[in-house]
Amino acid sequence: MGSSVSGLATVVGVPAEFVTELVGSLAARQVTVATAESLTGGLLTALLTEVAGSSAVVRGGLVVYATELKHQLAGVDADLLADRGPVDPDVAAGLADGARRRCGAEVGIGLTGVAGPDPQNGIPVGTWFCAISGPGEHRDLRRGRPAVGGVPADRASIRAAAARAGLELLANIAATQS
Repeated sequence: MGSSVSGLATVVGVPAEFVTELVGSLAARQVTVATAESLTGGLLTALLTEVAGSSAVVRGGLVVYATELKHQLAGVDADLLADRGPVDPDVAAGLADGARRRCGAEVGIGLTGVAGPDPQNGIPVGTWFCAISGPGEHRDLRRGRPAVGGVPADRASIRAAAARAGLELLANIAATQS
């Protein structure tokens, strides 16, 4: 893998070498990845595809910002969306599963949340969920919580934190695959 990652890694707050090494590790293990992103709007996919040779790893990504697209494109259960809304850990898991299935990847990552500036359906700004669906029924989840007793983080910081969580989950997969 070439070392051509530019400014996005810096924007997200990770060393460029980390992203390059992660993509290289996934490629060496022949692990393919797909994403279904809501609050990050494709940021995680863009970050991964900055690495030269990432086409060996990244199958595709769905940007499902609108709630109905989470169902229509990613296959998230419509009743789940109606009952709990789009910002829920099970929705993130559904996005991960949907990305994996729809793009024919070994690993799927789903991201959903509220980046602000206003709460969504009573859910505070800064709440987000990142789920991964991987080989051998592997599942994992990361979550972000709003600032307690202070001003919530800005949109860019919230989105960056969620994208970093996706990278961390991928790094865990890369470390366990042989």
